[in-house]
Amino acid sequence: MEARIEKIKQQLQSQGYKLTPQREATVRVLLENEEDHLSAEDVFMLVKDKAPEIGLATVYRTLELLSEMHVVEKMNFGDGVARYDLRTDSNKHHHHHLICVKCGSMTEIMEDWLGPLEERLERDYGFTVLDHRLDFQGICSKCQSNSPNETDKE
Repeated sequence: MEARIEKIKQQLQSQGYKLTPQREATVRVLLENEEDHLSAEDVFMLVKDKAPEIGLATVYRTLELLSEMHVVEKMNFGDGVARYDLRTDSNKHHHHHLICVKCGSMTEIMEDWLGPLEERLERDYGFTVLDHRLDFQGICSKCQSNSPNETDKE
């Protein structure tokens, strides 16, 4: 975790920003909850435990800054709530999501399925893709098994 915090600190410094204690507390919460896609309010409630003096506006500003710097990705899964996900160095591109429109569950797909498409865009159009995101919205297996006829109504 410390190595990732140091890397984020360097990213901030390269753009003229400091890793303030409030920003560091926010980054630590994101790292500790990396499997979740937290809203700003979720982050705030968790950061408040570590840094009681922090305000919601500070968390919002920090998340927006981290989003602008591509440290986190700001996502919306169709529920009107912005969620934040740390980007990792392990994948060239961000992972993809399966989002259940019934229960709101979200499953991550860590494979990059769009490599061949990106190569074709480069070859046929001279377009270099820097990033992408693929979200599938549907009904998860749990919701389907609870209501087997629901998919027939869609």
